[in-house]
Amino acid sequence: MCAQNKSIINRPIIQERSSRKVARFLEKNSLHKKDFAEMIGVTLSYVYNLTDNAIPFSTRSTTLERIAAVMEIEPEEFEEYKIPQEPVIIEDSVEFLKSAMREKGMTAVNFLKAFPRKKRLDIVDMLRGSLSVPIDFKELMMIAQVLDLSKEDVYNIWEKRMKQVFELSGMNIYANAALVNSMFECAKKYI
Repeated sequence: MCAQNKSIINRPIIQERSSRKVARFLEKNSLHKKDFAEMIGVTLSYVYNLTDNAIPFSTRSTTLERIAAVMEIEPEEFEEYKIPQEPVIIEDSVEFLKSAMREKGMTAVNFLKAFPRKKRLDIVDMLRGSLSVPIDFKELMMIAQVLDLSKEDVYNIWEKRMKQVFELSGMNIYANAALVNSMFECAKKYI
């Protein structure tokens, strides 16, 4: 290995301060601090304090995960983030929605701006894996319209989610296959 490559490998990684990283993200994306505050579930003054280095950067994992979801980075990129003991498992349906965003070339910020302000925090929590896709078909259709998904894709996401709800509620969907299948056949005709 040449001496130049050795010096690059042994060079310490200088991590950008978290507050500066967020401030540059807001500037780069022309995202107002008020919109960002609503997306991550904090007050406007809190965002001002974070980006101005007026208070120590958040160590609350929920806040850091929301910030990371909006910025489309891993929360570990913030030195303040403590990796949780339990892994975060993101549902296949959420991964499908994220891949649809990427295919459309849509950033998380642009995706979030397509929703009413009061809905944005739920969408962020869904993207970071702490909230499941909605079971309400109208809400799911609102997400699908932003991503220009087919009704078939939306129906498949909804059916899978409904099966999860049934199972979590104690229903054995295999023992009740005839009932479950007829319910979903009826739902397909409605949609």
